[in-house]
Amino acid sequence: MPHLPVSPRTRLKRAPARGSHDLETIFAILDEGLVCHIAFVHDDAPCVIPTIYARSGDSLLIHGSTANRMLRTLRDGSPACVSVTLLDGLVLARSAFHHSMNYRSVVIYGRAEEITDGVQKQAALRAFLDHAVPNRWDQVRPPNREETLRTMVLRIPVHEASAKIRSGGPVEDEQDYEREVWAGVLPLTVEVGKPLDDQRLADGIEVPGYVSNYRRGQLNG
Repeated sequence: MPHLPVSPRTRLKRAPARGSHDLETIFAILDEGLVCHIAFVHDDAPCVIPTIYARSGDSLLIHGSTANRMLRTLRDGSPACVSVTLLDGLVLARSAFHHSMNYRSVVIYGRAEEITDGVQKQAALRAFLDHAVPNRWDQVRPPNREETLRTMVLRIPVHEASAKIRSGGPVEDEQDYEREVWAGVLPLTVEVGKPLDDQRLADGIEVPGYVSNYRRGQLNG
């Protein structure tokens, strides 16, 4: 899979060895995450909003109400900076200064465009649900015409982006390795709990396998 060209905004200056412009790496992080944070400017003030997303090909998809301030601002041409972070562990060092975190992150720069074609919009709405819960779309009622009209869907091309990854244990000053204090990594994972039936669930409906066997991520196990 190709690498994205490096731009002044995606050139990694701090710990560049942890960075990557490899699309396979970028897509893998995006596909595992569930929430992104989108930075934009509205009324001359900076804003950062968390929202769910999905990836379709080389584009990031976001959606919400047609009255949504962020979506309307992005649709009208405001540039966006999107970040996704997966936290994999706390890195505990022998000195306070060298404590850190293990993570995988992606930052995307770009401008959004609205998806107005009916077929493409329906496919995008399916992508959101399948990203969060694979196989769910085929079992539920799809959005009707009114619901679709009340929903705005935007795509942001993943053409200017970079990934950054930290893994492994603490990196210490040599003299600190002799300190008698525990050091290492405390792994963090997304834990899936037991499914809880809706209070109005009809009798006899079993939890589907894609719910009971739900798992997020392949690098945290």
